[in-house]
Amino acid sequence: ALARRLLAERNRADIEVTSAGTAAYAGAPASEGAYLVALEHRLDLSAHQAQQLTYDLVAEADVIFGMSAHHVDRAKSLGGDAKAHLLGAYAGRMGDDAQVDDPYGGDLEEYRLTHDQLAALLTDAIERLLRESGTHA
Repeated sequence: ALARRLLAERNRADIEVTSAGTAAYAGAPASEGAYLVALEHRLDLSAHQAQQLTYDLVAEADVIFGMSAHHVDRAKSLGGDAKAHLLGAYAGRMGDDAQVDDPYGGDLEEYRLTHDQLAALLTDAIERLLRESGTHA
């Protein structure tokens, strides 16, 4: 929802965004913390259903961003070697700043911090992606 909003703000609704996890229960709704923090930012996760990262999703993707090195490794193991990137590193962060901790099971403040971190990283990653693809608006 956040990446879609950032792309829509740049008039790039033509870019499709899909979310998948490495430990997701297929069909599960967004966690309560994610849902509540999304509402605070006027994002609607009510229709969200978790899905596992699969060979097919990796094959269909042009670019894959993982929150952690584990996510990137999993995408690479599913055939996404050249297109899987650590979101933070792609956005220009280094070291611990390149990793995004999963707030699952944490309190609302952890979800808020993760939202803010993802918003900043996605903004920078989208700008780079559009710049490098020659379609920067």
